[in-house]
Amino acid sequence: MPSALNWDRDGADWPHRECSHFVPAAGLRWHVQQFPGPAPGAPCVLLLHGTGASTHSWRDLAPLLAQRFEVIAPDLPGHAFTGLPPQGVGSPQLTLPGMARALRDLLQVLQRQPTWVVGHSAGAAIAIRMCMDGLIAPQRLAGLNAAMLPLGGFAGPLFSPVAKLMAGAPLVSQMFAWHARDPVVLKRLLASTGSKLDPTGTALYQRLVGSPGHAQGALGMMANWDLPALVAKLPRLAVPLDLLVGTRDRTVPPTQAAQVMDRLSPTARGSLIRLDGLGHLAHEEEPARVAALLLDTLAPT
Repeated sequence: MPSALNWDRDGADWPHRECSHFVPAAGLRWHVQQFPGPAPGAPCVLLLHGTGASTHSWRDLAPLLAQRFEVIAPDLPGHAFTGLPPQGVGSPQLTLPGMARALRDLLQVLQRQPTWVVGHSAGAAIAIRMCMDGLIAPQRLAGLNAAMLPLGGFAGPLFSPVAKLMAGAPLVSQMFAWHARDPVVLKRLLASTGSKLDPTGTALYQRLVGSPGHAQGALGMMANWDLPALVAKLPRLAVPLDLLVGTRDRTVPPTQAAQVMDRLSPTARGSLIRLDGLGHLAHEEEPARVAALLLDTLAPT
C-alpha cells in the first residue's frame, strides 16, 4: 500500500490538532475533529469534506460554527489521517452507500446524531445518501458547491472505470503524488477550482497531494462513485436542502445547482444561494461569509 500520512510527523502542526482524536469504527481508524460548542448539549453539526480534501478544509469555518454548535468533522475513509479500508480501493466502504453506512457507524461510536449536516462537493452527496437511507435524520442539509450530478459528455461513462484502473495500481498514486509535490503543479490544480487560497491552505494541500496513500484514497473514492443512482432517488429526499454555489467554481459547474433543485420535492427544496466571486473552495476563501450564510439558513435566530 502506498505510504500514508503519519500523524506524529505530518500532523504535528495540523490545524486544530487539539481537537483531533482517533476513533475505531466500521473497521477503520478515523481521524475526527470535535469542537465542543458554546455549552454542553449544544446542537451538533456534521461537516463532510469533498474528494481529495480533509478536515483541514474546515480550519477557519469550524470555529465560527462552533460559536453556536458542537462541530464534528472527520477525514473520510482513505483521506488524510483516516485509514483506507482493509479491502483496499475495491472496498464497498468506498462506494456512496458504503461510505454513508461507515459514517453512520462512526456517529454511533461517538454517540452523536447531527441536527444539521454541511457537505462540500462530494460530501454533500454522502450527506444526502445518509438521509435517504435512513441513517441520519437531521433537520436540514447544506451543500457547498455540491457534486451530485454525473459528468456529462463522452467522458462521463468512462470516468469510473478509468479511475478504478488507476486507483488499483499503487504506482499510479505514487507517481501522482511525486508529480503533485511540484509547487507549479499544485498551483495549477488549485487554480482549476476557481478559488484563491492563502499560503496556509496551499501548504496543507501540498502536504495532502504529496502523499501516495491520500492520492490512492481519493482515486478509490472516485472509482466507486455511482451518482446516477443518487440522482434517480433525489425526489425521495425529505430533508430540506440548501445549496451554496460559488459563481467562479470551475470544478462543479454552477448551473448544476438549479438542475439539482428541479429534481427535489417541494419539501426538500431549500434556498439556492450564490457566492459571487468565489470558487469551488469557497468556504476556505471567505469562511466568515460562508459561516454567516450557513448560520442564517441552518438555524436562523
